[in-house]
Amino acid sequence: MDKYIRQSRTILASYVLPPDTNNHNTLFGGKLMSYIDDVGARAAMRHSRCPVVTASTDSIDFLHPIKVNHEVALEAIVTWAGRTSMEVFVRVIAEDLLTGERKVCAHSFLTYVALGEDGVPVEVPKAIPETPEEKMLHDSAPARAQARNQRRKDSKRFAETFGTNFVWEKQ
Repeated sequence: MDKYIRQSRTILASYVLPPDTNNHNTLFGGKLMSYIDDVGARAAMRHSRCPVVTASTDSIDFLHPIKVNHEVALEAIVTWAGRTSMEVFVRVIAEDLLTGERKVCAHSFLTYVALGEDGVPVEVPKAIPETPEEKMLHDSAPARAQARNQRRKDSKRFAETFGTNFVWEKQ
């Protein structure tokens, strides 16, 4: 049974404390990447009602720093679903809890694959857009999928070229 995109909406929020930050008192990029994968995976599980694995992260565009003592809120939705994979869009908003100022600080597209009990990919419901924004994300998903497939081919070629026997400099 196909599902509306809104049914996959998942939110994660966290208060940014000093141990979460770098020497600039801003949230570590790797910590934010972990949050993005976490909320994205849960949106994909909510859509498929199956365990999922991360297949790819297209990009994470960091637009503004997230400062210590701010709240970071992440919102994820499944934008498109193939046979066994789902594309998820994650939006990251930081809020200064003292002033109420909010900024979109990052966004990302990720792909997850649903797995059955045997660990083999299983079919997932199609994602049905309703709003103009959902339709924009859904309609542009095939172009991102095509770019993702090309990037995967390039990655395989790089893995072959720069395999375990590759040495940067001859000794």
